[in-house]
Amino acid sequence: MRLAFCITELNVGGAERIMCELAIRLCARGHSVVVYSLQSCPVGVSCVSYLESAGIPVKFLDIRNVFSSISGLNRLRKLLKEQSPDIFISFLFHANVIGRIAAYLAGIKHIVSCIRVAERSARWHLFLDRWTSKITEKYICVSNSVAEFSKTIGGLPENKIFVICNGVIIPPLVQSDISSDEFENKTFENKILENKIFENKTNNKTNNKIIFVGRLDYQKGVDWFIQTVPSWLNELKNWELIIVGDGNLRNELKNQIDNFSIGNSVKERIKIMGWREDAIDLIAESKILLLTSRWEGMPNVLLQAMSYAKPVVATNVEGVAELLGDYGEQQMCTFGDTQLFAKKILNIAQNNELAQKLGLENRKRVIENFSIDKMVQQYEQLLLAINS
Repeated sequence: MRLAFCITELNVGGAERIMCELAIRLCARGHSVVVYSLQSCPVGVSCVSYLESAGIPVKFLDIRNVFSSISGLNRLRKLLKEQSPDIFISFLFHANVIGRIAAYLAGIKHIVSCIRVAERSARWHLFLDRWTSKITEKYICVSNSVAEFSKTIGGLPENKIFVICNGVIIPPLVQSDISSDEFENKTFENKILENKIFENKTNNKTNNKIIFVGRLDYQKGVDWFIQTVPSWLNELKNWELIIVGDGNLRNELKNQIDNFSIGNSVKERIKIMGWREDAIDLIAESKILLLTSRWEGMPNVLLQAMSYAKPVVATNVEGVAELLGDYGEQQMCTFGDTQLFAKKILNIAQNNELAQKLGLENRKRVIENFSIDKMVQQYEQLLLAINS
């Protein structure tokens, strides 16, 4: 197949990573792929070099604001007419709307849009999705809960909605005395009884760190999350809280920490690290991952932590219960329930056997249900069916 992928930008983020993995793996399977980005080429670390190293052409439309949207849309239309793809696949809201209009005007027969999140803030996004639904052949939702939201709240046609969950590359778990394969073949009970300590791919032993990774903004619940810290970090002596990410609430977060009525020794154990290229390594070096979002789609950061056999404490938002399965009750709470959130963190942090059991079950679930290969296979099967 000739495939055109379109995304809003190519900075490093969850949706961008997934699209890149999908494009590269479909290209490796013999399909012709071109990637279009609405914005300009990012400065610094991005997904661009990753795509180009796989031989995938990347074209930038240089859309900077609403005034440049029309010229960008027209340029995309011309580029698509030149490429003449069998299927046009877009990711993220702006690329979905601008991209599907440009693809329709270019005469592309099959137009597919990927819905990555339950949009609970900007309802006009939902209106534009409905307005352009007639020219969209299929919607691929990232979780069952996002599909339900898109149908009931978004008003999209049920017969056009499909669900393909995110996938992740499964990292090896390194043990000092046995091979990774031997370790994977042991029973979960034996792993827990042996009380093994995982090591990450750089062979640094896991430390007493709790980590948050995400944008520091309203959707990610940073304002509530930081308010909960005194209720549990005081109880965890010799533990650190690592906050990885950047956003418009970073200064507010710093001010909240400065104003905590807790000792300086506790404040010193809170590290705001900003955006980090090695965020995945930092997850691997930590013991518990926190996710405090108000809404989601299927959080990639949760998948990453689970693949490294980490227990998590997460708000019960879109995609989380589907990821955690039977062990979700021990790792989830309702957004805003500070008491239960703190209780679950303490339960896991203070019980090493429970932490390892949850981590191992999380990894098992990712291996069985959310591998990157399974995700690519499902996309390929759907696209081939569309193109048949």
